[in-house]
Amino acid sequence: MDDDLKKNLKALTEKTEIRLTESLLKWKYKKEGKEIPEDQNLKDQSRLIMEQAHKTISKRGKNIWNELKKAYGKKETKEEPGD
Repeated sequence: MDDDLKKNLKALTEKTEIRLTESLLKWKYKKEGKEIPEDQNLKDQSRLIMEQAHKTISKRGKNIWNELKKAYGKKETKEEPGD
């Protein structure tokens, strides 16, 4: 895949994530009866939430991957003695 295309897709994805997060925040503020912050403040909050979500997903993904590797490694060692 072309590098420019990758950059464009990444930028599009980031903008979409931010808009989705903004929409969810607006909904939450309305549901709680709170005043919706100014656009720039809302975008800043959305970016922060998005970054936190990425870190959480990354960390959990690594944990899941490590657990899968452990389980697969244990399975291999269990099968060997039984042969």
